[in-house]
Amino acid sequence: MGFPGTWMTESESVIYRVVPKCACSTIGQIMYYSDHGQFFDGDIHDSSNGLHKWAQDYSQAPIERSVKAGKTYAFTCVRNPYTRILSSFFDKICGIQRNGKRYRGNLVPLLVQKYGTKVGGDDGKQEFDQIKSFRRFLLFTRDTIRWRKPMEPDIHWSAMSGHVSTFIANGGRYNKIFFTEKFNDGMDDVLSHIDTPHKVDLKAIPKFNESEGHGPKRAHPVEAYFDDLSMHLVWEIYKRDFQLFKYDFDNPANKMPIAEIDLDEVHAKLGD
Repeated sequence: MGFPGTWMTESESVIYRVVPKCACSTIGQIMYYSDHGQFFDGDIHDSSNGLHKWAQDYSQAPIERSVKAGKTYAFTCVRNPYTRILSSFFDKICGIQRNGKRYRGNLVPLLVQKYGTKVGGDDGKQEFDQIKSFRRFLLFTRDTIRWRKPMEPDIHWSAMSGHVSTFIANGGRYNKIFFTEKFNDGMDDVLSHIDTPHKVDLKAIPKFNESEGHGPKRAHPVEAYFDDLSMHLVWEIYKRDFQLFKYDFDNPANKMPIAEIDLDEVHAKLGD
């Protein structure tokens, strides 16, 4: 199985396990900058050189060697499950993607037809009932994750613990897991533990949000989207994420973590 979703600087200064919708664009650009003294021109997900990625054949041997040796600092970043699934909905379902098309071709038409989800028309700009449509999308999300129907779950809404676990299951160990909501503190701590060819000044780094502008703006506060049934579905899908990464399930309005992550607990529970 190897180390899917794992990126590493070419200087082998640091290893990062990508978790979609958790500041991965900004993290990738920081890693790229730390090696090259400049940002990748474009979406870092599109880069095919300058940064080792498991999806690139030539990168697999150096990534595997570094992970197995355990000497390269390894980290990942997580996000509140409520805001993460909302972000996935507005970006991937309601939004028009960089290529000018809908995400994954027939996915949105399937959602419209089978679940009655509205997405703002062909261009994603028309008014629609965001709360009702999101809740129908949430039902679809649960179906893909629980029963893998009507399709396999997508990486943007599959549980963070699933992404994080593959790195552990194949012999890796994280030195740090930090919160998107405390990004600068977490990333600063990572950078303080590694030596990079180019110094990174976090205060001067722009936020790279590859999904920004794809979809309509969220019209309501986070908690408005989650009634009792929606919260039940979210718990069914993301129970482990709330427990391991210390987010507040009982209050969707509170996006901040309620405790620090216990790395030993994460490794013990996700290393089975």
